[in-house]
Amino acid sequence: MAVLAREPGSAAPDIDSEYGISAEQVARFRQDGYIKLKGVFSRETLDAYGREITRLVLEQSRDTRPLEERNTYGKAFLQVINLWRQSDIVREFVSGRRLARIVTELLQTEGVRLFHDQALYKESGGGYTPWHMDQFYWPLATDRVATAWVPLHAVPIAQGPLMFSVGSQRIRTGRDLEISDESERTMNERLKLSNLPVDETPFDLGEVSIHLGRTFHRAGPNTTQRPREVMTIIYMDRDMRLAAPRNKHQGDNWNTKVGDIIASPLNPILYERRAPA
Repeated sequence: MAVLAREPGSAAPDIDSEYGISAEQVARFRQDGYIKLKGVFSRETLDAYGREITRLVLEQSRDTRPLEERNTYGKAFLQVINLWRQSDIVREFVSGRRLARIVTELLQTEGVRLFHDQALYKESGGGYTPWHMDQFYWPLATDRVATAWVPLHAVPIAQGPLMFSVGSQRIRTGRDLEISDESERTMNERLKLSNLPVDETPFDLGEVSIHLGRTFHRAGPNTTQRPREVMTIIYMDRDMRLAAPRNKHQGDNWNTKVGDIIASPLNPILYERRAPA
């Protein structure tokens, strides 16, 4: 099984270089269901790849209606999926070993595959993103899947940074809810009853968060004059198997049989641990 390849030397230094993850950070990720890491990328790297990501988002965003004419989901962000298949520049960023290794360490797997990427741009004046968990949408056999949320600039509270319900990956209530006003109302009540803390803090330039597919998260509105520009990469265990669809959103148009490892060309291996010598 081949790792997604690039021309040698084509990547910026901190796309592939090592970012040390401690045992304490792995334990915290397991306990909290997410982690925020500072200094993962430099301004130069984010600017270089961000220009191409932004170009594609503006080119491909389908919803051109005024914000006031959209529903809650439509107001939350502009969303474009699988940019890595449309641009060699984005492919280089998405296939970077630096992030893939971080996620492998946090998930404690032997390696990770790409599940997909998606850009999430919250427009100026864009609304809140309701409480939800990502794995509602994914027919995956285990919870060894995580999203890296990579802001392309510093994100203050006023722009709607991602916020997390700490430890909520263990809550079973709400796992059958799609992102909506209902998921916002239901999980607001459930999370209050659970007495779980909420982490709503800004993101510094170069800071990245990584959260499990079953960790509940949301974001506030963007009340600033500039868009909140974020790229996400979703990683799954190298040996993840396809589960039978559990709702209409999980689909049946996979190039993999239920029960088999998801090893199609659309899901390349991005990082593997080295076998012992």
